[in-house]
Amino acid sequence: MPEIKGPGDDGVQIDLISGERMENLTSMEKIRMILDGVHDGNIVILEEGLSPEEESKLIEVTMSEINPDGFNGIEIETYPKSQSNNGGLLGRLMGKESNAKLTVIGPANQIETLHKDETLISALVSRQ
Repeated sequence: MPEIKGPGDDGVQIDLISGERMENLTSMEKIRMILDGVHDGNIVILEEGLSPEEESKLIEVTMSEINPDGFNGIEIETYPKSQSNNGGLLGRLMGKESNAKLTVIGPANQIETLHKDETLISALVSRQ
């Protein structure tokens, strides 16, 4: 990821990762990219989200990396894009699944979800 913060900047870095960048990565490469960013204190936003299996693996790997003196874990919020974007009724009937969802991931001690519904995630992000 390119470094966005300037020297001495106290801001929070947000990594916006496109679906195109993620599409050719293995599940473990995706998880490692996400956790490396979060370990650095960044907020990671995925344009297309993860599959349910990848989300489960992300949580499993996160739990194994938590330690009391350092990494506190992650906060993750996801919402799906409109069902009309996944091929319509015929696509749903044929079992076509879509990963078209936005996912926000950040350090557990820096991100607090204030509100979530089907069209909005509102979060408070603080610097440790």
